[in-house]
Order: sequence, then C-alpha cells, then structure tokens
Amino acid sequence: MEGVLTALLLTLIAGAATGIGGALVLFKKKLSSNFLAGALGLSAGVMIFISLAELFPEAQAEIAATGSVRHGEALVLAAFFIGMGIITLIDFLIPEYENPHEASGLSLGSKTAAVDVLEHTGSEALKRLGLMSALAIAIHNFPEGIATFIGALNDPQMGAGITFAIAIHNIPEGIAVAIPIYYATKSKGKALLYATLSGLSEVIGALLCLAITAISGIELTGDSVAFPLILAAVAGIMIYISLDELLPTAEKYGKHHIAIAGVVGGMAIMGISLLII
Repeated sequence: MEGVLTALLLTLIAGAATGIGGALVLFKKKLSSNFLAGALGLSAGVMIFISLAELFPEAQAEIAATGSVRHGEALVLAAFFIGMGIITLIDFLIPEYENPHEASGLSLGSKTAAVDVLEHTGSEALKRLGLMSALAIAIHNFPEGIATFIGALNDPQMGAGITFAIAIHNIPEGIAVAIPIYYATKSKGKALLYATLSGLSEVIGALLCLAITAISGIELTGDSVAFPLILAAVAGIMIYISLDELLPTAEKYGKHHIAIAGVVGGMAIMGISLLII
C-alpha cells in the first residue's frame, strides 16, 4: 500500500507542474527560450534513456522470468509499439490548432508574433483557446499519468526520474493554457487554476489504471504476465512523447544544439544516477 501511495504522490507532483506554467503568468516571470529548449531536451533525454535502458529491458527480463509465455519477447515488442499507437491515436483525435504542443512563442515578457495574435483576438475566442488547450493537455496527460504511476510502482528511483522529466515538460504546457486564459479574462487566478487543473488529469490516469487492475485482478508487480507488457507499453508512450512532442517543441523554443545538449545531459544524469544509487 505504501508503494501505491508513493507512486500516486509522484504522479501528483508531475501533473501539478503545469501549475508552474500558470505561476509564470501570475507573477509575470519570463523563462528564456534557450532555457526552455534545454529543459525540454533534458526531459526528452531522461525519458528516452529510462525507456530504452530500464523499462524495455526489464520488460523483456520479466516476461522471460515467467517461463510460461511462448514468444514472450515478441509480445513485449508488440506492447512497446501498441503504447506508441495509443498516444498516436490521442494526438490524431486532437486538432493541430488546439494541440498545446503546437503553441510556441507564447510569453508575457516579449512581443512575439504569437503574443501579437493573442492581443488582437477576441476574449471569447481566447477563452475557448485556453479551455481547449487545457482539455487537450488533460487528455495527453492520461497516459503520462499511467507511465509515471507504473514506473514509480515498479521502482521508486525510476519513478522519480520519470516524474522529473514529465514535470519539466509540463511547465510549457501550463504556459500554453494560462496565457490565452489570462489575456481573455485578465485574471491571474483563473490562469493559474486552469493551468494546474489541466495537469491533474495525470492523477486521474493513475487512479484509473489502479482501478482497472484491481477489478481485473491484474498484478502491477510480481510475476504476472501483464506487468512486463504494461512496462513495454509505457516505454513506447514515453519514447513517442519525447520524439513527437518534447524535441520538436524544444527546437521551436531555442537553437538546435541547445536542445540536443539537453538530451545528452538528461541521458548522462540518469545513467550516472543508476551507477551511484
């Protein structure tokens, strides 16, 4: 039970990081584009490394250890791509203009083209943009919540790494929600509220995962056949998020080499942490 509570707490921390983006509006702080690019690259590096160096190999080892599944490694590989398929479907269902990961150049501290568009858009249209961004992020965060929860339940150290990575990339998501809400309502409180709520769907995703497994009798740890398949699917989800969302957004915010340096740095941090802990 303690492991479940820890996993839920880490999921809550990761999801609530969208509120940091809202706080940037509340306190009128400005993060540099290069910092955001490096941070998003770092997040991608952490998630890619954990997925390929930890989650996927462990899924292969777990399925082999059961000794009861024919072609187990092939099933794990299939689960990896099924995870990618799930998040791809979510992206497909959300129109590009309402996808928060397509919103770049948003800032209260500089006159970018995106901000100029916001200032000349009607308040109702802006509010709709903010609400749709919040909804889109909430939908995206369902599988991210499952990834954080499963990773933390399997290994708290791994869960902490996933929490760190997802929390970093949730900050610009919070900005994407908070800024149009702020321009529409002139209320910093509402901007912060909607930004924070959009990320808390990660906890709902974790709770839904816990409920489904409890009802179905699937064990989230131990020798169950389902567990390594879930691990592989989570790895696929995180790889997709890194390649489709984090890295392209990092490229938009800053220079190419800053984003790549962040990726390498994230991988190095996780690799070294695995050696010393």
